[in-house]
Amino acid sequence: MKAYERLLNYVAIRTPSDENSKTIPSSKCQFHLANLLKEEMNDLGLCDILLDDQCYLYGKLPATSGYEDRPTIGFIAHMDTVSDFCDHDIHPIITKNYDGKELPLGNSGLVLSPKIFPHLKTLAGRTLITSDGTTILGADDKAGIAEILTMIELIQKENIPHGALCVAFTPDEEIGSGASHFNIETFGADYAYTMDGDTEGEIQYENFNACKADFHIKGFNVHPGSSKNTMINACLVAMEINNALPSMETPRGTEDYEGFYHLLSMSGDVSQANLHYIIRDHDSSLFEAKKQTLRLIEKNLNEKWGNGTVSLTITDQYYNMAGIIKECMHLIDHAKLACENAHVTPLILPIRGGTDGCQLSFKGLPCPNLGTGGHAYHGPYEHITVEAMDQSVNIMIELVKLYAK
Repeated sequence: MKAYERLLNYVAIRTPSDENSKTIPSSKCQFHLANLLKEEMNDLGLCDILLDDQCYLYGKLPATSGYEDRPTIGFIAHMDTVSDFCDHDIHPIITKNYDGKELPLGNSGLVLSPKIFPHLKTLAGRTLITSDGTTILGADDKAGIAEILTMIELIQKENIPHGALCVAFTPDEEIGSGASHFNIETFGADYAYTMDGDTEGEIQYENFNACKADFHIKGFNVHPGSSKNTMINACLVAMEINNALPSMETPRGTEDYEGFYHLLSMSGDVSQANLHYIIRDHDSSLFEAKKQTLRLIEKNLNEKWGNGTVSLTITDQYYNMAGIIKECMHLIDHAKLACENAHVTPLILPIRGGTDGCQLSFKGLPCPNLGTGGHAYHGPYEHITVEAMDQSVNIMIELVKLYAK
């Protein structure tokens, strides 16, 4: 089966994770896909297949006879999607021989345009897969799952010698807890790669340091007609908080290694208000400086409006795995060579986000990230090509060959 055919099967099963849930996994629908994948792994001849009660799915392909002493390499992808644009069935649209120009997404009124996504011009002549514009596609990260299992199928079909290979599919990556309950011992790999990047040929081992920052503002609400020197409008204090941040240090104003403050949501009225941010930076010292800026804002506004008006909670989420991967750069060197052997240009780029792999690296499983061929994740413009998926499969096959030498 081709990788894109698997993808079309998987995206039909909606698996949004739920950041407000207290259960593991955060949404039971992820088990629907996990059970399907478990059956498929069994059909592909994997052994030691385990789907645990927290929706982590593991399996192994034993080494070819005589190759048992080769490093055990793992491949990981996540089953959940974001919850945005995922409230009804997903209807993929296949556009063959795409012309690289503007493409209406079904009857949604949205248009996939090279004016917004310049790389679309490079996809001319390929077979493009999109949603109908009313949902995400779900290639993040079901493309990674499809490519891993297609690689496993081809390895066996083409009798390619290999060391032991480990496969795992995780829940809840999109809400930051995909690696939280991952059992490295059960997985059994010496090293691994997450298949959770964008363009085919991407190799990523430098990710953001990340935290979330929540401000709660307690106002003082009295009748506006008699509120002179009395009222504290929580919404206005919230505006002061955001205005105190560097105006260009947002996702829109930054790129590559540059960090940002990102306001995710805000709510409130005169008596109380809440601001929810995520903070990101590749450089650990700049990351700590950003957190200190937030603490200084809390301090200064409490001095201005009264102690207890503003309360800040900072929660660290993950850290930059670069220092760990640099101790085993063969993972990157082999990935570059695998791309070249598959006739794909290697693209070593920093991750402007995080993956399960960065947390797993800190837990003892070095785990850089590879591209799956997708673009514009987390929204209705998400798209991927059949050819990119095939190339990503070929890169993994070349990796397996290199580690078998």
